[in-house]
Amino acid sequence: MRNPLLTGALAGAIALSLGLTACSQPDSQSAAPAPAAVDAGAEAGAADLSANPFMEPSSLPLMAPDFSSIRDEHYLPVMLEGMRLHLLEIEAIANSAEPPTVVNTLEAMERSGALLNRVMRVFGNLAGTDTNTTIQQVQAEIAPKMAAHQDSILLNAELFARVKALYDAREVLELDPETRRLVEQTHLRFVRAGAELSEDEKNRIRALNSEQASLMTAYQQALLKQTQEAAVVVENAADLDGLSDGQIAAAAEAAKASGHEGKWLLRITNTTRQPVLTQLTNRELRQRVWEASANRGLSGEGDTRAMVLRLAALRAERAQLLGKANHAEFALETQMAGTPEAVLKMLDDLTPTVVENAKREAADIQALIRAEGGDFEVTPWDWEFYAEKVRAQKYDLDPEQVKPYFELDRVLRDGVFYAMNRFYGVSFNERTDLPVYHPDVRVFDVIDSDGSQIGLFYADYFARPSKRGGAWMSSFVDQSHLLGQKPVITNVMNIPKPVEGQPALMTFDEVTTMYHEVGHAVHGLFSDVRYPSLAGTNVPRDFVEFPSQFEEDWAKHPEIIANYARHYQTGEPIPADLLQRILNASGFNQGFDTLEYIAATYLDMAWHILPAGTQIDDVETFEREALARHGVDFAPVPPRYRSGYFAHVFPGGYSAGYYAYLWSELLAADAFAHVTAQGGLSAELGNAYRRAILARGGSEDPMQMYVNWRGQQPDPNALLVRRGLKNTSDD
Repeated sequence: MRNPLLTGALAGAIALSLGLTACSQPDSQSAAPAPAAVDAGAEAGAADLSANPFMEPSSLPLMAPDFSSIRDEHYLPVMLEGMRLHLLEIEAIANSAEPPTVVNTLEAMERSGALLNRVMRVFGNLAGTDTNTTIQQVQAEIAPKMAAHQDSILLNAELFARVKALYDAREVLELDPETRRLVEQTHLRFVRAGAELSEDEKNRIRALNSEQASLMTAYQQALLKQTQEAAVVVENAADLDGLSDGQIAAAAEAAKASGHEGKWLLRITNTTRQPVLTQLTNRELRQRVWEASANRGLSGEGDTRAMVLRLAALRAERAQLLGKANHAEFALETQMAGTPEAVLKMLDDLTPTVVENAKREAADIQALIRAEGGDFEVTPWDWEFYAEKVRAQKYDLDPEQVKPYFELDRVLRDGVFYAMNRFYGVSFNERTDLPVYHPDVRVFDVIDSDGSQIGLFYADYFARPSKRGGAWMSSFVDQSHLLGQKPVITNVMNIPKPVEGQPALMTFDEVTTMYHEVGHAVHGLFSDVRYPSLAGTNVPRDFVEFPSQFEEDWAKHPEIIANYARHYQTGEPIPADLLQRILNASGFNQGFDTLEYIAATYLDMAWHILPAGTQIDDVETFEREALARHGVDFAPVPPRYRSGYFAHVFPGGYSAGYYAYLWSELLAADAFAHVTAQGGLSAELGNAYRRAILARGGSEDPMQMYVNWRGQQPDPNALLVRRGLKNTSDD
């Protein structure tokens, strides 16, 4: 994710610091930016920074962070110094006696804040991947200061006057297309931040932003608490029936590490559904696991209900100040969808068919329960267990029979990297000489077909208690010709780590996720633009998921899957009939999958279409009413996320934007169908797509970029085919 407000090289770093951090809630009336900046400078000046590794650019290849020299105590002093220096640079730009030009204003802004950018990118990444008490304390202190710092730039009247002068003159200036885009996008960011408001209104915006930053940070830390509190301790090994020996051993190791030696610990992952529910035969334990997941955010140190209510109110009030009816209208103004009405229409058009499919799937599950002698109605904790049985009956498929063919390292090297080589001509060469922030992290040189280095790729795939849930891509360094930078990109997942000596065997869903995340990675790696604020994934949310979803389908490509799907012990290729059953079954349970996603999307929209001043007293009641209002209150299929642990929306950057995955999937499905029709897996086609889409970042309008490559608007039928709702032979 990238912050849609701040210009220049700091955009990604600020997004990381605010989206992945947490702290206590300050008084909303006391957060003025100027005092925060002064305090930051005073604190920084008192510190001895001569030995701080962030004070100079890293001397490692491509300015990769030198984790061997970075300590937790290094972060805060240099953050404060970085803010102080950045504001001095901004003041010099804003108060220049020279008439504004692209070079002395916009490019100077793009170059500014280098020190702050360096430290915030490292800190933001580690806050999500390997946090600890010290990092959380720094998060608590820095989040409101970073929000104030951002406001001190975007609400600077003199700076905005220079930006506006360039914007007003853009028709007569001789600007290349990328520079014109920079002028227009920079002006828009200032306006959306409140640059045209009165001073009183600006002060209120500052207070709202500061409080929101603190709450987003607090919410993010609460998610980690939830993970710890919700883990299910199992007393009896017999209750784990259905799990593999490796999973049981891993649960015993997790319990020991958590102070429950002699027992077993089942950790809760980020979504409502939990992977172990497909395997556990003990219905009572399944219920415990599901309830531990679905009730997160309702009690203990991880209770987020008050934060949810306050964040919704803050966002609505800010939108009103900026002239919008609600936060969703404000957030969607710069997205491809454009309006909340467009998003809700898309969802409403899909919902009846999706609910019908889910109910049909529920009937199949209920029939199986009855056939096995069960006298209960299907519940959420039953669904995945019996759905697997239905899948096995329909496709003769046992998940434990499948996983030995998807060993992590082979999937990565002979699957993901092989596909990238065949389609783009690039190679990933592992290196072990660069320091990493955790022993599980691996580093790869990314080499182009001409032998030149494109960038560095960090892979961090295993789950651990210090890592937030989910899977994502971010960066330590963004590509920019202006700054002479090549990209340093990370992919993060949460695959259960096996006990020592055992292979890391993946589900096919995890395989697909690995392809998805490398789609984000190549979007950053192949960036080829001048300005850092337009580089890589600095695009609308409902476009950023397009390249990642496009790469997912290569996981099923016959040539690629034949190359990586081999038994981890024998090396034998996956049997053709088993492979076909996997592919046939990959579209199974679409009613459940789509309904849980749509339900979560409706919740996101419900919170963010609220007008300012709306009083909501109870989070759970609000959720129930929102789901019922849209006809998605089907008890066996709960939302993929509930409000209490909705990381994309409340601490993350996807508020009023969770719909983006479905919107982007339309582009991805159409793009893959187009490439397949042109011949499929070839470097010629791959590099045409790379040049037209991935290399351009946010330097062009996204739909125009797509049409320039594709030759037409996307065909909606491709999405229906991808989801198995329509055959390719249908009219």
